[in-house]
Amino acid sequence: MEKRVRRTCDKTVVVLMVLLLCMGLITLFSATYYQKAATGDALAAVKKQLIGVALGAAACVILSRVPYRFFRNPRVMLLLLAASALLLVLVIIPGIGVSVNGSRRWLNLMGMSMQPSEFAKYAMVIFMAGALDRRSEAIYSLFGGVAPLLLVPGAMFLLILEQPNLSTGGSILICALVMLFCAGLRKRHLALLSVSGMCLGAFYAWSAPYRRERLLSFRDPFAKMSDEGYQLSQSLIALGSGGLFGMGLGQGRQKFAYLPYPESDFIFAIVGEDFGLVGCLAVIALFVAFVFAGLRVSLACPDRYGCLLGAGITSMIGLQAFINMGVVTGILPTTGLPLPFFSAGGTSVSMIMAAVGILLNISRTSGRALASP
Repeated sequence: MEKRVRRTCDKTVVVLMVLLLCMGLITLFSATYYQKAATGDALAAVKKQLIGVALGAAACVILSRVPYRFFRNPRVMLLLLAASALLLVLVIIPGIGVSVNGSRRWLNLMGMSMQPSEFAKYAMVIFMAGALDRRSEAIYSLFGGVAPLLLVPGAMFLLILEQPNLSTGGSILICALVMLFCAGLRKRHLALLSVSGMCLGAFYAWSAPYRRERLLSFRDPFAKMSDEGYQLSQSLIALGSGGLFGMGLGQGRQKFAYLPYPESDFIFAIVGEDFGLVGCLAVIALFVAFVFAGLRVSLACPDRYGCLLGAGITSMIGLQAFINMGVVTGILPTTGLPLPFFSAGGTSVSMIMAAVGILLNISRTSGRALASP
């Protein structure tokens, strides 16, 4: 007789997620507490974030117990893609999508704001994992197999560009390429697609004067502090001011109307100013550990679909963290992409935690073993 022994979820992933969330909430408080004069509540932003964390925690627990192969069902995949496409179309319609600073990226649903592109990221991951699992032989043909698979992430990319949001659209394409590589994409095809993607991104970035200035300013932001280089300059000043150990929680000065978006896109600069190089390295180490833990879960999965799904979820979170921190530190052109678990935004944190729930179910299933009495 054989009996099935079920293990619990991967505790390393859970611990790392909780640590990142705790550090994110502390940093968010530091970045926003000064707004008490306007709102009357120093914890207003943190409380709002906690709503997203609570929703994300509920989704994480539920999805950690839903068999991940449920998402392999073609009907489920099509439903997720249809919902994603509908939301992405609605958000770019004037009068429906909420416009902030010239970008239309949000929808108001039942009094709550949501960002459809966050949902689209993981809908794409689920689709690519299922498609690559069903058509494993298609990975060896560039035009007959790979190109058709890229139609869905390509369509999402074009819809998100209309918001406009190059960074999120680009992260979807990059994650799709990573999943293709994990599935066995030939190196020459990967190189060709990577070069084509970089050319497309460069063309789009160069096609409008403000995007062109933003692309050029990151080389020497202090030379253009009065224009497109202002945000990056203030970010670098914040990082430099923190030194080795930082100025202390809440003691940083750049958030006082100097650094734009200290609670969202540039929250990592607050980490550097308040907690110094040591704090930045600690956050980076946590993200690196999270990526390694996620990849370990993916590689331990007994089937191809779970492996690709876990790798896609982990890659999306890791890519988003790398791009955000690269922008804040000046190694990548300035663009708007939230830092996972840190940046203010209920949709972002809840969707990421929901995706981690799927990853935890993969780890739960991977932990099942057959034991003989």
